[in-house]
Parts: sequence; C-alpha cells; structure tokens
Amino acid sequence: MFQVTTAIKKLYKLKKRKKVIQGGTSAGKTFGILPILIDRCIRTPMLETSVVSESIPHLRRGAMKDFLKIMVATNRFRDNQWNRSALKYTFTNGSYIEFFSVEQPDKLRGARRNVLYVNEANNVPFEAYTQLSIRTSGDIWIDFNPTANFWAHKEVVGNDDADFITLTYKDNEALPETIVRDIESAKDKAKDSEYWSNWWKVYGLGQIGSLEGVCIPDWKEITLPAEARLLCYGMDFGYSADPTTLVALYKYNDAYIFDEVIYQKKLLNIDISNLLKQNNIQEIIYADSAEPKSIAELKSYRHKILPCTKGKDSIVYGINLINQNKIFVTSRSNNLMKELQSYTWMKDREGNTINKPIDAFNHCIDAARYAISSQLKKPNAGKYFIR
Repeated sequence: MFQVTTAIKKLYKLKKRKKVIQGGTSAGKTFGILPILIDRCIRTPMLETSVVSESIPHLRRGAMKDFLKIMVATNRFRDNQWNRSALKYTFTNGSYIEFFSVEQPDKLRGARRNVLYVNEANNVPFEAYTQLSIRTSGDIWIDFNPTANFWAHKEVVGNDDADFITLTYKDNEALPETIVRDIESAKDKAKDSEYWSNWWKVYGLGQIGSLEGVCIPDWKEITLPAEARLLCYGMDFGYSADPTTLVALYKYNDAYIFDEVIYQKKLLNIDISNLLKQNNIQEIIYADSAEPKSIAELKSYRHKILPCTKGKDSIVYGINLINQNKIFVTSRSNNLMKELQSYTWMKDREGNTINKPIDAFNHCIDAARYAISSQLKKPNAGKYFIR
C-alpha cells in the first residue's frame, strides 16, 4: 500500500523551477519525488521527463526500482507501456518518464525535455548537470545525501529560481521501525567515534558532513589476543615498485583485527608460496582479482586462494566496511599503520575533497579490504558514505 508521507507533502509545496532536496538516509527523497513526477505525467499530455543518475546499475538499484514499485503499488503499471531496453515508461496520454545515466554522452547532449530529476546529484559532475539543465524547459529536481558541499550548494542553492529543503528519516512515516532503530543506533556510536559522529550528522540529521582527513580514522593499536579467531587473509600483488602484501583478518568479540604478515617487494609467485608455507598460512586468501595468472599459479602450489570480488565503487565500499566496524591493528603491523595514517581523500582543482581516495599508501589497506569484504557482504545504511 502506498502512503503519503510528510516528505511528499513538503515536496509538493516546492514551487520554484529548481527544487533542491538535501536529506539523510531513508528520508523518502526518491520515494517522494517520483510520485509527484508520475502524477504530473498522468495529468499533463505529452510531458517529457528524464530521471538521471551516475550509472545505469545505480538507477536499476535505486530510482528505477522505486519507480516500478510505486507504479505497481498505485495500480498504474501496464507492462506493454514499459520499454525495458530503452528504460522508458510511456503513459496513455503520450507523456513519458525515461531513465539514463551521465555515462551516456549522447543523452546528455541530445534531446530536450520538460522535467529533469537528477538523483543523488553529488555523484554527478557539474558539467553533466549543466548539459542537462540547459536542455530542460521546466522543473529541475535535485536530491542528494549531504556528505560534503558540492556544486548544488555553490551553483544552485540561494538563487532566485531555487527552492531548498532538508528531509530526514522522521519525514518518512512509511519507514519500518526496524530501520528507524538501526538509524538511531548511530546516535550512541557517535559519542566516541569520529566516523559515526559524521555519519549521524549526514544520514541521521541530513546536515552537511565533512570528507576531510584520512579515509580510515578510527582504529587502535593492539597486541593480538590469544582468543582472537582467524577468519581469512587478504593479498595485494606487487613486484618492483610496489610490495606484495598479506594481511590477516581476525574476529575479536565485536571487533575486527588486522595483522600484517607479508610486506615485501620483488617477490615471484614461487617466493610468495614459500613465504605462505613458512608462515603456515592455511586459511583462505582473498587476492587481487586483477592478477588471475598469479592466483592460478599459487593454486597450483596448493594454496587456498580466491579472487576478491570487485565492482563499481568497490574501493569506497571496502573502506566503508572498515569504517563501520570497530577496528584494531596489531603492534607489529608497522607498514599498515603508516598507510592508515597517510591514506587520504583526493581533492579537486578547487581544493574540495572528493569521494575518491588517493592511489598511494594503500598496499596493506587493499589487502585488508579484500579480506573484510569477503566476510561482510552488506554494510549499514548509507553504504556509499565516506568521510
């Protein structure tokens, strides 16, 4: 059953051409904007609406999935009106809603439209938004999680033609109580964690967070406890310029422990095999999938080694998994600790921190990511959040 929430009521009150919606996790931004767009298409013949985001997979997981869910819940969906290849739904009056990504340049500089919805706009480049906006004659909707200031704050908010509101999970009465409890649990974690303090600010309160500083700020040095349980290993391959690294992952009460085992340059695969045997490595190793030949060769030496799973945003995903858990690092992990102190977010030309880590000081960290990503498949709400 579809529910009209406070978020939808607030969105209906926005009257200016550009509508900027800042909000936390589960605030009902997408689930509030889409019903308004659907209703307007039904009431206005031949209306052309584009929903745009960073990638097609992102749209399929988010806005497009929500659109289809809303259409079914309101008994409006007609299968013969949904073009699955073009990702376009055409209403009986000739209006349509189409979905495409900023990765499709022909779409950005192609046909014009009446209404534009830029979903999770902080992941969309300003140049792409500009190309879309100058080809839109009517309303422009922009939503995002406020992980940091970006072009919407600088170029749109505050202009005479722009409305701006902030939504939080409290504006979404349709939210299950279990999710509300998960979100509000971050409040207690925020008391003694810089990461969770920023998470609560962004995803709980819908306020602008900060991406400044190192990628993984909250960890403590520890001597490996005897009762810690070894889960697996992560391996990153190197040779002349970069070291080959092996990091063990342990579970200890409600925390995880990283232990640096190998950090060495100019290792052939047979050398790696010998080191694994010397260190009595018996558990599964999750290694860089970009090195299938090395993985196959180490398998031939009878080691339990598998390629890690990678995908779009896998680096940020792995960093986020680490940040959302209590992390310890063993005292002997000197190189890993140096990397943790030096691994920071990149900056754009204007000096603003962006959602991408520097490609340096990450050899042990990459191995640690492979290990923890193999054990934790689903991070908490706001999974693309970084600080």
